[in-house]
Order: sequence, then structure tokens, then C-alpha cells
Amino acid sequence: ARGFSVPLQRPADCGADRYFDSSRLACAPCGAHQRRSAGGSSCVCEPGYRMVSGNGGFSVTCEKCPENMSGVTQDGWNCITCPKGLTSKGNCKCPNNEILVERSIDGVLLSEALCIHCNGSEQSFSASDASGSRCVRCEKTFIQVSNSCECNSPNILTEGLCFLSHEGLPPKGVAAVRFAQLGITLTSAWFLKNLQSSAFACWSYSNLTACQALGNMCVMNMNSLSSSSTDACGLFQYIFVSTARVGVIHSIPYWRHNLPWLYYGDQPGLASQVLEKNHFPTTFTFKGADKDVKLKFIAASFDAAGNFLKWQSLEGGILQLCPDTQTKLNAAYVFGTTYQQSCEISVSKILLDFANPVFYDLFLEYNGGSGQQHLWAVPVLNLNLQYNEKFVNQGNNMNNWLLTRRFFLVDALSGKENDLGKPPRVIRIASKITISIRLVSHTQRGTIYPPLITVGYTDVLIQNPETQSVMVSFAVSYEMNQSEAQVQTDIALGVLGGLAVLWSLLKTAGWKRRTGSSIIDLQTVFKFLLFYAGDLANVFFIITLGTGIYWLVFFKAQQFVSVLLPLPSQEEDFVTYIACAFSLKALQFLHLLVSQIAVDIFFIDWERPKGKVLKAVEGEGVIKSAAAPVSIWRTYFIANEWNEIQTIRKINPLFQVLAVLFFLEVVGFSNLALMDASSSLARSSESYVAPCSRILRFGVSAALWVAIAILQVIFFAVIYERFFEDKISQFVDLCCVSNISVFLLSHNCFGHYIHGRSVHGHADTNMEEMNMNLKREAENLCSQRGLLPNTDGQTFQISISRKMRLHYDWIHETLTRKRGPTRLLDSSANTFEQSTRAYNAMNKFLSSFIDHVHKEMDYIVKDKLLLERLLGMEFMEPIEKSIFYNDEGHSFSDVLYYGNETTLLIFDILFFSVVDLASQSFVLAAILTYLQQEIFRFIRNTLGQKNLASKTLVDQRFLI
Repeated sequence: ARGFSVPLQRPADCGADRYFDSSRLACAPCGAHQRRSAGGSSCVCEPGYRMVSGNGGFSVTCEKCPENMSGVTQDGWNCITCPKGLTSKGNCKCPNNEILVERSIDGVLLSEALCIHCNGSEQSFSASDASGSRCVRCEKTFIQVSNSCECNSPNILTEGLCFLSHEGLPPKGVAAVRFAQLGITLTSAWFLKNLQSSAFACWSYSNLTACQALGNMCVMNMNSLSSSSTDACGLFQYIFVSTARVGVIHSIPYWRHNLPWLYYGDQPGLASQVLEKNHFPTTFTFKGADKDVKLKFIAASFDAAGNFLKWQSLEGGILQLCPDTQTKLNAAYVFGTTYQQSCEISVSKILLDFANPVFYDLFLEYNGGSGQQHLWAVPVLNLNLQYNEKFVNQGNNMNNWLLTRRFFLVDALSGKENDLGKPPRVIRIASKITISIRLVSHTQRGTIYPPLITVGYTDVLIQNPETQSVMVSFAVSYEMNQSEAQVQTDIALGVLGGLAVLWSLLKTAGWKRRTGSSIIDLQTVFKFLLFYAGDLANVFFIITLGTGIYWLVFFKAQQFVSVLLPLPSQEEDFVTYIACAFSLKALQFLHLLVSQIAVDIFFIDWERPKGKVLKAVEGEGVIKSAAAPVSIWRTYFIANEWNEIQTIRKINPLFQVLAVLFFLEVVGFSNLALMDASSSLARSSESYVAPCSRILRFGVSAALWVAIAILQVIFFAVIYERFFEDKISQFVDLCCVSNISVFLLSHNCFGHYIHGRSVHGHADTNMEEMNMNLKREAENLCSQRGLLPNTDGQTFQISISRKMRLHYDWIHETLTRKRGPTRLLDSSANTFEQSTRAYNAMNKFLSSFIDHVHKEMDYIVKDKLLLERLLGMEFMEPIEKSIFYNDEGHSFSDVLYYGNETTLLIFDILFFSVVDLASQSFVLAAILTYLQQEIFRFIRNTLGQKNLASKTLVDQRFLI
């Protein structure tokens, strides 16, 4: 393969005797008596040589001039006699105020150059121009001061201007520019050339462009104010104070005649008066014919020399350094639309596009009462204010602010040292621009305070412009005083938090009653904290949900603007509340999970043996008759059904996640979370998309979660469970058909009882008899299923006595020594028989307990008081007898997912919201929420299944 490599050579590498050949992109030697031109791309003749022929590049022929005509004409083609000497380039030179003449009027070359004196008398007032080739009228300040073209002492000549020397003239200025971020102070070539003359011309002659140029130099020096400095701002302040007698413009005390308006004044507290004392004299609305009203910002623009350029509307993106479409750039000024734009721009592009700084005085246009267009001056908060002892333009304390008026985007001029024709050493860029619109408190008609533009500059030391870059941003923010909303939130949090403490204390008291203990120990305190965590999580959730819905409704639905969204910095407390709610709810959820997988449960089999069977007695060799064994399959069947309903919920979790995601991303509800005034669900791909509000984002998603969940609960409760399938009620019916009751203890002395005793006496029968039994029951030809005669109540909350619990534990200890056979057919006979006896003993004990056999451990059946139902606790303590409370709502589901839907739903909502707020992605939040649901459901099923096998002696291999 052939390489295509060439050496890299730059014009600066060529030296004095070579030029840069653009066709070869390499250096080439110049001919004899030649040197490189100033541009470096061709050759020119050396001093004393004239050009005979030249077509650019190296094709130049030079010839030495004769001794009597040693000079070369300005164009380089001829030799000429120079009576007053030569320049370093070999051309003729003339003294000051004389012009060089090499040709006659008709163009004939003179043999000897002439130096003609310009007539500076009163009749002509002429002097040589900067090139020394023409006589022109001398500068007017010379004529005004000395009535001639001379500026002799004691008059002062500065930067081409002449001034009278008298008292009151501004002091000598310091042509220094400080770049505080870099710690560099430069002597600016622009300041050195123009500072003193601009100050003198402004003070002496009220020259408009000179005053504007002086003001621009003050702005380039970051509006520095110091009593001991004579920099650009010091000179401007000197003139401002000295011209108090000339009057003000438009009755504005800070805007003097002939001077630019740079400051609002340096009185402490003035900024707060400017920004809050007066209201902007127009109103704004989000709806109706005046919706989508634009803020008509208009700027007066000036160049660095002080010349007025034009009035410019901000539409079109003149302040937005980041490129974008016209539609999106103009969206920044639609009232109510929070706008954010940021990008990284190369320094080389900045130097190319902003070689000359432009200065802006910003106004907001509005219609006056008589139809006349008026302008409201927009103050500037310069975050880089320098040299000021009294003011700090940082933080939120307006009393420490010094407001200014003029600003620029890029300054690539003041950072030039020595030579204005060379690139700058340092440039200053407006890297952060924010226009703040603040709503008047308690307004109902869309009244705002005067806008404020905040500008932050970045100093860049130029090293390699091609590789250097700067991050810039532009934003328009809308804000209002949120202190009242914060106070209301704090009050709600305090009141509901106090109620949560009381509710948690009641829960703890109820838990102590149900555990049969009256001692307040460390476990009691820990339990109280767990209850309080769950209740406080509910408080945080209610407050955040209410806050999100409030801002969603009142901000998006308002016509005349009365509320504005909190800024991102003001949302921190809200995000903290969500994080606290999620953390506390996760703790409650884990507590619930641990409680459910540790419940005591036993299946009471009411089936009795049918007849007798012959059975060989092991070791004796004889056959005896024994009671026919009762089938265990019904117990296994009930155990499997119980295992299946452990994690069913009142809603479909997968449908819930998909429905929420569908409404957010497909229907477009996510657009309601944007920080703009539009309540439309559909947005054009070409339109600007405002940033999302975290409060609105939570409000929209949480409201959808709650709304869809409520609809699901209503659907399942009213339609699906009534007409299709109700697994909880079906389980109770199945227990009755199977002749098996369920004895549950969720606490030490409290639990639930499902009475499943068959009204037919037995359930281990064939299909024909089973159908006959069901038919008799349907036709009311048999007794009712209830525990008490002539009742249908099958589910109860039970509060057992201490003696009953001790007896239960004594039998259970034997039962749990062996948690079931490790193999179906190969087990230790003694252990198996021991477990079987313990199981039969527990079954016999509980069945006899239900049948009131144990008078010392009897129970009564009663209804709960309304207050007991509301508080979820029992007032009576079961000392002598246990208490069975009638339950019409299948409260045994409290030990299942089904009875804790509120806790699960809030946990899902908070998990979804935390992931979304962290990632700003509804899709990712939905995926992770579904995954955590499945993970915890698997954990609950697995551990619940192990607990079921352990507590009921049902072999885990039969739980499928």
C-alpha cells in the first residue's frame, strides 16, 4: 500500500528568507535580494531594490537602485531620490505634519520625492493624515482649544485629542483590566488607546460616543466600584458625580444626560426597592384569547466605541449562544414557559463569531393606557461584580445586591495586550444568563414584579482555541414567594405527624393487648417505632400527593396567573419528603413481610373414621381391627389453596404498571409535568420542550397510580369477585366442603379462625354423595355453616387466654421437633410417630376447644364494638375465657397480601416515584417497579411456604 503522508509546515516556520507556498502547503525559498512579505505568502524585494517583474510567490525579479536614487517608491516598482532620509523598508520619509509626494498630479514619477507641509493656519486648519499621504482638516479639539492644529503646553494631548488644562479634569486613568477568576490583571491595549481620551471627551465636550465608550469600558471591567481606583468605572463615577447639574433623563435619577445608565445607585437596600416596590404595569393570563402571550424584550445595542447600533428584539436568540431552531429559541419568551438551554462551545468559534463585543441595555415593552408603547428597564445582576466593599451579588439577600444595566455576551477586546491587531490573551464570556420573572404575592390577575436578568461571566485564558471550550447556559425562570406554602406544609406535617404519634400509640397498645403482655420493654419501644414509621410514611405520602395534585391543578388550570411553580432549588424539601416516605414505608413493608411469614397456623380436620379395618400389629404377628384412617389429601389440598392466596392482591400489579405507563407515555400525561402553561397532552416534535417539574412529575404519576388502583379495586370488588371469582370467599367455602377449619395466630394471643366444619358430618366421600350434600345445602335441607347454631358466621377474630396459649405452645413444641419427613417412604419411625402423635394431639385439642370441651379454656362469641372496629383493637382482655369476635369482612386476609393492599400500593407508588425522580424515566421506573413486585412476591411465597410446612406438618413437597 502506498502512503499519503506529507510534512506539516506552517507559515511561521518558514523564516525570513522563505515564503509559504499555498499550492504545495510547504515553505519555498525566495530569490536573490528578496525576503518574505508581511503576509508570508509571497516574496518582496529587499530595501534598496526595486521590483522589475512579479506575479506572486517566487516569480519576482529585483534590481538594485543606483546610488543617487537609493529610495524605492511606495508601490516598490521605481527608484527615487529621498531628500529627507529613508525608512527601515527603504521608502522615503517625511517629518510630522508633512506629506510625501512621489508623482505629479497627472501621475508622472518625480525624480526626487517632495515633502509638502500641511497648512495649519486659520484658513485651512489642515494636517497630515495617519498614512502621511494627504492633508486633511485637523481634529476639532485642536481647533477648539488652540485655534490651530497644534496642542502645545499647557494643553493636554492624549490619544489624538487636545484638551484644556484646568481644574476638574478627570484624573489619569488606569488602563488595567482585572480577570479575577484567573487572578490576572492586564494592561489592555484598547483601554490604553481610548480610556483617557473618552473620559476627557465625555467630561469636557459631553461627547455622546465617548461617554458610551467609557461606560462600555466600565462594563468590560465588571462594573468595578472603588473609592481609591481610577479605572474605567472610577472615571465614569467621577464624571457622573460632577455632572449632577445637567439633569436626568425620563425622571430616572440614575440616568444622567449624555451618560449611559450603568447603575441603579449604591444605597443599601435599593435593589429590593427596585425589584419589589413597583409592579410591572400589565397582567398575564394562561387561557382565553390572550394565552401564549410573549414577553417583548427589546435591547438597545452599542459597539465598543460607543456607537448606537440598533434596537433588537430578543426573539431570534441574540442572547442564546447555543444554536437551535427559531421556534425553540423564541419559546424562551412565552410567558409561563420555563426555558433552559445549555451547551459547550469551542473558544475558536467564539473568537470567530464575537470578534467585536456588543453591549446591550435591556427593556421590556408593554402597552400604555393610551395605546402608546412603553419600555420598562430590566435591571442586571452581575455575579462577577469586582472591587466593591459594600455589595456582594451572591445569595438571596437583595439588600447586598448592586444592580446594573448594561451587559455583553463576549469580550474579546479588553484582553488584548500591546497590539489590537493580535489575538486576545484572555476573553470573558457570559456563560450563565438567567431571566427571572417573579409573581406578585396574592395576586389574582397575573401581576408580576419587574424582571431581573442575572449574568455570570467566565474568564478564559487563551492557550489553544481549537481544543478549548466553554459551557454556556441560558434560562428563563418563573418564581413566586413560596414561604406561605412552606408554612402551610409545615403546619400540615406537624398536625398529621402528631396524629400519627397518637395512632401509633394506639396500635402499640393494641399490639400489647394481643400479645398478652402488659410490661413496657425494649421490644415495645421497637414495635412503637415500627408502627410510627409506617404512619409517618403515610403522613409524608399524603402531604406530597396533596402538594403534587395542588400544583398540577392550580398551575395548569388557572386563567389569570395566580400561582407559579416552585423552582428546582425550592423543590428540595419536597424531594426529601418523598425520600423519607419511601424509606419509612419500606421499613413498614419489611416489617409486614416478616410478620406474615411467621404466623402460627394449623388446619383442624373434623373428619372422623368410617368403620374399622384389619391391621397387622408389628412384632406380635397378630391381626387386630382398628379405626379406618382419615385421608390427609384434604389437608394437603387446603394447604395448597392457602399457599396460593398468600400473595393475591386486590388489584392486578402487572396491569397497574402497564396502565400507568400507557397513560404517561402513550396518551401523553407526562406532558402535564412540563414547566409551561400548556395543559395539552400532545406536543409537536418541533416545539420546545420545557424541563419537567419534579413536583408535577410526582403529582401526575402518583395521581394516575391512585386513580387506576381505585378503579381496579372497584372493578374487582363490584364485578369480578361478585360474578367471576372471589378467591378469599371461595377459600372459606372450600374449607367447609373439605371439613377443615383454619386456626391462625398472628400475635401471641390474637388471631383468626375459619370455621370449616361440614354440616354433613363428613367430606371424604364420592362424587355422587358430594353432589347430593351440596344440593341439600342449596335447598336449605340441612343446618347452616356457622359456628353458632342457626348462623352463617364462619370467620372470626379470636383473642385467646394465656392458659390456652400455653397449652397450644406445649403441643406445638412437640409438633415442630420434626418439620416433616425428608423422604416420602424413608423416615425415622420414632420421629415420624412422634410428629404424628403431636399432630393428632393438636388436632384433637383444637377441635375439642372449638367444641367447648375444655371448660377451663372455654370461649365466648360476641360482636365487636364500633369503636373497637375503628381503632383495630380489643378493649376486653381474655383472662378466664377466650373471645371469638364475629367477623363479616374476612379479616383473616390481614395476614395475606390481600388485606394489606394500601401498604403495598403506597410502597409501589413511592418506589416508582423515587426511581423516576432519580432517572427522569417513567419507563425505567415501571420496569424496576414490576421487578421489585415479582421479587418480593417470590420471597413472600417461598418463606410463607416454608412457614406453612413448619407449622402444619404438611410436607413441603406437596405444596405446589
